Amino acid sequence: VDVFPSIIIGPNRSIVPVGTFAEAQAQFLDPDPDAVVTLSENLRNANMGVVAHYYMDVELQGVLHAVGQEQEKDFGSSRIAIADSLAMGDHAVRMCREEGVAAIACLGVDFMAESVSAIMERSGFGHIPVYRATMDPIGCSLAESAERDTYRAWLKTASQDVAALHVVYINTSLETKAISTSLVPTITCTSSNVLATMLQASAQMGPGKLKILYGPDTYMGTNLITMFDAILSAGETAEEPWDDARIARDLHPEHNRDSIQALRDSIDVYQNGICVVHHMFGGEVVNAVKRNYDNAFVTAHLEVPGEMFEIAMTKSLEGKGVVGSTSDILKFISKKVAEAAESGPGSASDPQRLQFILGTEAGMVTSIVKSVQDILDRTGNQNVEAEIVFPVASDAIMSVDDGGPDLAVVPGVGGGEGCSTAGGCATCPFMKMNDLDALNDVVEMVLSTQADPKSSIHEVSLRGHLPPDRLKGKMLGDARAIDMGIEPIMYMRQFMQDKRLPDELIQKVTAAASIKV
Repeated sequence: VDVFPSIIIGPNRSIVPVGTFAEAQAQFLDPDPDAVVTLSENLRNANMGVVAHYYMDVELQGVLHAVGQEQEKDFGSSRIAIADSLAMGDHAVRMCREEGVAAIACLGVDFMAESVSAIMERSGFGHIPVYRATMDPIGCSLAESAERDTYRAWLKTASQDVAALHVVYINTSLETKAISTSLVPTITCTSSNVLATMLQASAQMGPGKLKILYGPDTYMGTNLITMFDAILSAGETAEEPWDDARIARDLHPEHNRDSIQALRDSIDVYQNGICVVHHMFGGEVVNAVKRNYDNAFVTAHLEVPGEMFEIAMTKSLEGKGVVGSTSDILKFISKKVAEAAESGPGSASDPQRLQFILGTEAGMVTSIVKSVQDILDRTGNQNVEAEIVFPVASDAIMSVDDGGPDLAVVPGVGGGEGCSTAGGCATCPFMKMNDLDALNDVVEMVLSTQADPKSSIHEVSLRGHLPPDRLKGKMLGDARAIDMGIEPIMYMRQFMQDKRLPDELIQKVTAAASIKV
């Protein structure tokens, strides 16, 4: 691979795909008006809201964006939210509280539907159903890695004889969270707040007095250690040194170089958990980025393998990259485009093109395109373009011999995983189990049930679309398993609100450590 496929977003809402993979992504950015009208009317009649992850396919995201904009224009608010896994639950609660929706469609994998339902229950809206797009299980390779006996054995062994806190990625099942809580004090994190969670936990317990167990995402945990190493290696002789003052200003007011070193040394990362999507940013892709995209901005999700992460990490220290969550990536690209667009009107004859390597799932491009278009519309700048580059290996697409002239390639390899073993990812196969037809089917079933409450046909079918309930009726010791599964999520939400870990959680860490002694 020498040149990756890309989408160029320009003034006046122009979109130019470069390469067949980009063409496959771009064809649905301008949604079918009939599809928008159908979904919009059905959602309104069913009184439903939709929360969807950024990794939905571009056709579904394009329609959802258009429906949301229509709702904003007609009613002043939207019942559509496309977000990361942390914000999906918050949006669902808002729709219940402010919009009075009767049901929520959750478009993502099963643990997301579980989390959304749990947050709604704790917020007083447990009576409002959450429906998945399909009756089939929507799995996740990363979440499943934490459901093995090896993960539980690691928690038991790593937490022996020390004050330990388990920081578990939200991309896990409620069962994993419940069992983890029964073994060691646990708080949930997302890629947006994992760094802040670790910094605050270390600050509250004291440098060197807390062991942090992070799992199951091996790449994310390793990348966090790499980030701390990069900060510590950028000493006073560096061009932009990470001295005590900068650490206190940019990372955490109660930290310095010594405490960051102590925190870095206290992190124990589970070594056998990967996301099949981010795992594929491998050697071929990394070499091509280094060779041909030296001047580009580089974005990378915290879950990508080390080499890709290190490129983005190095760039981020220079202000030319970002490492973090899907929301962090979207904010970074939007900020850079806004800075360029607001610098002056420019001239269409001499465009300024900002190039961004998209180091995460390709479905993110829909939200990026909409944000860039809004910025260029708002500023009226005719001189700025944003090129979103998909770092996809040459065999991350497959030919379709009998698809006709309009379908020469489709994203993904022949096995259907959507990724290439040589590196570079097209799409998440699990997320793509959510599609426009499946969503419309769910909404129509809700409408049919509302129209004929005495008929049980669609009601029975809708039960199959509810989130998994593997913890229903189960106990862990003297506590309900469902409560133990929700507890780490609520600790995270309290931390996000108060900017401090809950006293109850800190007391559990201290109490568990005293028992071990």
